[in-house]
Amino acid sequence: MTGGEVAGILVAVFWAILVSFLAVVLVRLAQTLRATTRLVAEVTEQAVPLLADASATVRSAQTQLDRVDAIATDVQEVTSNASALSTTVASTFGGPLVKVAAFGYGVRQALGRRGAQDAGTAPEPAVRRTVIAGRTLPSARRRKKKG
Repeated sequence: MTGGEVAGILVAVFWAILVSFLAVVLVRLAQTLRATTRLVAEVTEQAVPLLADASATVRSAQTQLDRVDAIATDVQEVTSNASALSTTVASTFGGPLVKVAAFGYGVRQALGRRGAQDAGTAPEPAVRRTVIAGRTLPSARRRKKKG
């Protein structure tokens, strides 16, 4: 064998090894692509129902939010009506009731003084008390003048 023939055999063996190596790589790549395709198909099969469930949940939440919004609007309207009613009641009955209470107080005071004058004694002034931290303290009493 000549040197050219040996070189040709070496090149042929080298190409055979290279082609074998590339074939193994291509076979492994094909297996990886098949596994990836199966994985994507399985994920798609599981993701579609999950997305449908998520969509139904979002719709349900939107319905509930609409209901809450309607309730909040009704509560706001009721609060406004209650405020208007309390204002009306206060303006209608508040003034006359205060006047009646003041008149009754004045009558009681007048009758109390008159009864005390008829009996010959002056009414004793009311003792004022001060409440501090849960304790009741009497106010300073007036000293009676001698004379």
